[in-house]
Amino acid sequence: MSHITNTVLMIRPVQFRMNEQTAVNNFYQKNSDTLPETVNAKATQEFDSMVEKLRNANIQVIVVQDTKEFDTPDSIFPNNWISFHKNGTIGLYPMFAKNRRLERKDSILEAVEAEGFVIETVVDYTEAETDGFYLEGTGSILLDRENHKAYCALSARADEELFIEFCEDFEYTPVVFSAYQTVNDKRELIYHTNVMMCLGTTFAVVCLASIDDKKERKNLLKHLHQDGKKIIEISEDQVNNFAGNMLQLKGTDNRSYLVMSQSALDSLRPSQVQLLEAHATILSSPLDTIETCGGGSARCMMAEVFLPKTASN
Repeated sequence: MSHITNTVLMIRPVQFRMNEQTAVNNFYQKNSDTLPETVNAKATQEFDSMVEKLRNANIQVIVVQDTKEFDTPDSIFPNNWISFHKNGTIGLYPMFAKNRRLERKDSILEAVEAEGFVIETVVDYTEAETDGFYLEGTGSILLDRENHKAYCALSARADEELFIEFCEDFEYTPVVFSAYQTVNDKRELIYHTNVMMCLGTTFAVVCLASIDDKKERKNLLKHLHQDGKKIIEISEDQVNNFAGNMLQLKGTDNRSYLVMSQSALDSLRPSQVQLLEAHATILSSPLDTIETCGGGSARCMMAEVFLPKTASN
């Protein structure tokens, strides 16, 4: 199970709120009448509770406390701006919202290195921001690290050419499609791939109904079947409850976990839960404030660390 990790990076929020800059194309965000301080306090409580559950499952969590240096309401979702790879490479990604670009900080890389991980090379795509092209990390790209395939639902935050460039640089086969949700009776592009799909080692959770183009749907299924993935289908309503936003991790004892929010778990039918439990132990945590205001969930909060360790670690 070397293609799933037992280490994640998480950023503890300091000024979490609904980010007005991302709400223009993240239709899962909702306005809250609650005071910003209260929203951040609730989000921090949800964050701490999730960290505790992960650590109790023997998953290593590198927690970095965000600061008030910049206005970074979405810093709780680090997987959008960075990815970590086994060969010591990291990817840095171009972000759609200007205030999200401020989340990329050297101090966070230093915190990961302080835990004994080695960063050899940085592949930096952030210059694309100046030309208005974006690719938001493992929010936009789902990596099958074992079969070297990358899945991407195109959107304002996932540019096809940039995605192909990423696949060439990191040696992944690209699988491209468009995924939609219904907003006010209109079909709108889903902002991130990891909202409607989750890739596990032996399974895939996917909202096939969101892929309107039959050829694209067929192509996606072909790749998943090729790699022996058990397909667990979810509905658009379940996607709205973040049932696609899950991440498979392992404890230091090599036990496999599937991390999701409580609302995601509650939206699943007993038969779906049973199918998932055949592949991993479900680990859920309430993330209501983070989901409502941030429009993201459990998977978005974790950046998987696959870097090599120093000799002394």
